[in-house]
Amino acid sequence: MRERRGRRRCRRWVERLPLISRFEPAEGGNEDPITLFIEEFEALRLVDLVGLSQIEAAVQMGISQKTLWNDLTSARRKIADAIVNGKQIKIEGGSYMVKD
Repeated sequence: MRERRGRRRCRRWVERLPLISRFEPAEGGNEDPITLFIEEFEALRLVDLVGLSQIEAAVQMGISQKTLWNDLTSARRKIADAIVNGKQIKIEGGSYMVKD
């Protein structure tokens, strides 16, 4: 019997992949990097950069507002940790499909 590791993540629609997949602090950055999933990056981009409401962003990504809120909260927490503690950020992985 296989061990279950929580709920399976549904796929999110992503408009485009990030142009850069890694950020490093100018000084330090020796700790393990933070991994920001592609869908967390997209949620952050749509709400905080493009200026969509959470409802509009959720519709665009094909997910519920609660799921978008979870991705957005996770992305913000990870970025804050990286900035405050001088960690690298890798943008990769996750459960997504790129729109044509």
